[in-house]
Amino acid sequence: MRKIISMHNIVKKFYIGLPNELEILHGMDLEINEGEFTAIVGPSGSGKSTLMNIIGALDRPTSGIYELNGTDISELDDSELSDIRNKEIGFVFQNFNLISRTNAIENVELPMLYAGIGRKERRKRAEELLDIVGMSDRADHNPNELSGGQKQRIAIARAMANSPSILLADEPTGALDSATGRMVMDIFHRLNKEEHKTIVLITHSNELAAETDRILTINDGKIVSDSKGGGADVLT
Repeated sequence: MRKIISMHNIVKKFYIGLPNELEILHGMDLEINEGEFTAIVGPSGSGKSTLMNIIGALDRPTSGIYELNGTDISELDDSELSDIRNKEIGFVFQNFNLISRTNAIENVELPMLYAGIGRKERRKRAEELLDIVGMSDRADHNPNELSGGQKQRIAIARAMANSPSILLADEPTGALDSATGRMVMDIFHRLNKEEHKTIVLITHSNELAAETDRILTINDGKIVSDSKGGGADVLT
């Protein structure tokens, strides 16, 4: 099975060389295969956010090797990292991060615009993605005209725009009520099973983690448990 994420001996330090130097990740090894739905859980201060930033190419490790879909991102400059983020990683955040004065379909088109895709192709792809997340009837609405759940569905469609290698979801249901959160998780399950998307879910919720194929538990900057989740079977 093809590896999408391959990390070897990842160390992340802050304040390097200063008396208050702080090591957050302590030689972490991690591999995630194509098509896996993986949850990363752990208490506050465990290193979840630091690991997420490295997986998402938002930050570099201090040392170690991180290969994303066969590319060693440790060697890339800032411009190349930005390109990797746009093409290889679809981000879904707790607070949606939509452009407020831009309607839903244009929000979905944005990553394709940065990738240099032509207007006609962008619009066709955005329409298809809005249909997948059940938001075709809200294409012309701005974010302030949408509910939290609708915003998150738009954000998921946007994350899929450039057919990324992975979807990286950081507490995607954290700002939603339980019924709306359930709807959002159902979309992730559908994307994983029907579109074969590799999904990494960062969550503090053991209940949500139990729905995934694999649960990685982090504590004190180390993976302390790598267990099998219930997957979509827990929903039936």
